[in-house]
Amino acid sequence: MQITTRIKLLPTPEQIILIKNTLQEYIKTANNVVNDYVVGGNAIKHTSKTVSADLPSALKNQVIQDAKSIFKKYTNNLKVNAKKAIDDQKEIKVPILKKPVSIWNNQNYSFKFGYIAFPVWVNGKSTRIMVKTETTSYQLNLLTDKLGTLRITEKSGKFMAQIAVNAVPVVCIGTDTMGIDLGLKIPAVAVIEKGKTTFCGNGRQNKYMKRKNRSLRKKLGRLKKQSAIKKLNNKEQRWMQDQDHKVSRRLVNFAKANNVSTIRLEKLSGIRQTARTSRKNEKNLHTWSFYRLAQFIEYKATLEGIKVEYVDPRYTSQTCPACGTRNKANDRKYKCGCGFKGHRDIIGATNIISAPVVSGNSLSA
Repeated sequence: MQITTRIKLLPTPEQIILIKNTLQEYIKTANNVVNDYVVGGNAIKHTSKTVSADLPSALKNQVIQDAKSIFKKYTNNLKVNAKKAIDDQKEIKVPILKKPVSIWNNQNYSFKFGYIAFPVWVNGKSTRIMVKTETTSYQLNLLTDKLGTLRITEKSGKFMAQIAVNAVPVVCIGTDTMGIDLGLKIPAVAVIEKGKTTFCGNGRQNKYMKRKNRSLRKKLGRLKKQSAIKKLNNKEQRWMQDQDHKVSRRLVNFAKANNVSTIRLEKLSGIRQTARTSRKNEKNLHTWSFYRLAQFIEYKATLEGIKVEYVDPRYTSQTCPACGTRNKANDRKYKCGCGFKGHRDIIGATNIISAPVVSGNSLSA
């Protein structure tokens, strides 16, 4: 299984200059090569020798691969657009890289003792530099597995390394199944076959943060401070992503501690149609990343050897676990004519355990 871990780089002032120059030269070169392909098509046969750039040959080769991928996507878009009616056709522009980035394959960098070593261009030749990183114990343990590509980006003067890791899952010896119900008021409710339950996340806090940031965006919008709005959006996304990481970790730890071998989640393609919400929560529903939380749960579970399956979520919170009758809950309270009572989300998670599996993928049926 391949996952990506994000690591903060702590370069020296001299290294900052070298890395900045490399990222800018990389995207400039990629854009030039893409333009060559647009003009010359298949007649262009670029190699590291034919590409003029202040980059090590390893990076030139990577630039060529990236440019080919960009050009292929561009030509595919042209073909799809050409098949449409003339009135529906749109202008397809050649993609241009703008954000500073550079990519090294796993043969051209190494990670040891908290340092990443990779080649850059210094005084007309390829030179390897060792950059200090800020890593957690979890990341250090993860980076002992087989490494994939290294991607370095710059944002607001900070450098981040994204390293793909081919992690080997452990062997799970669990026997139970756990169902997870995702929602707004309670981000995740998990129930194990034997009935043990856990509530994860703080929906009230999440919604408060979204309301607060929405109000701030309106004020900044009236003041036409677009850069401040963008900064606020990024901050909100980082905060929500951190919450999803914490919730997913708690859920997987709960599964491990209770001998779970399979986790079942709702198929997400129709969750915005099936999710219970009120008019006041509608804005939150359509900005909520159910998919991201499901992905975090899936990759963390897979690393622990726990299988993840997706089920049809329809009526899971309306069906009585005792008699099978469908009833609508009153807020969080569920009551059936047979006398069964319970928490709506617990019932949803319980029914997810036995719901029909529709796919091993969170989005498609």
